[in-house]
Amino acid sequence: MQYDVRTPEEYLSVLADDWRRERLLELREIILECGPHLKEGIEYKMLSYRDERGGVFALNAQKHYVALYVGDAQKVDPDGTLLAGLDVGKGCIRFTKSKAVSATRIREFIQRAISIRQRGGDIDC
Repeated sequence: MQYDVRTPEEYLSVLADDWRRERLLELREIILECGPHLKEGIEYKMLSYRDERGGVFALNAQKHYVALYVGDAQKVDPDGTLLAGLDVGKGCIRFTKSKAVSATRIREFIQRAISIRQRGGDIDC
């Protein structure tokens, strides 16, 4: 879903109070904890997280899932162990109602992505 908002606060204020809000807030908290240097903003009508080199992550609540966007997930998790059991596209990790964030290794994935970026590595598409 696209929200016509300008700030993260506005984005959060228009989210429906349902399971998608819960998943999105859990993922947001992990990103903010693991990457306190990342700047939170709005890009392409989604929550975005940037460093000095550009975008690192984006979050968006869709109709049937919450999406965590990262340039190329395979560059962060080449063998797929951190994302096992998740619905993963090239640059999108989808969380459905039945998938608890705490039951995954997404925190490790986010930490690894940030670490790669901080070392100057490439996680972009």
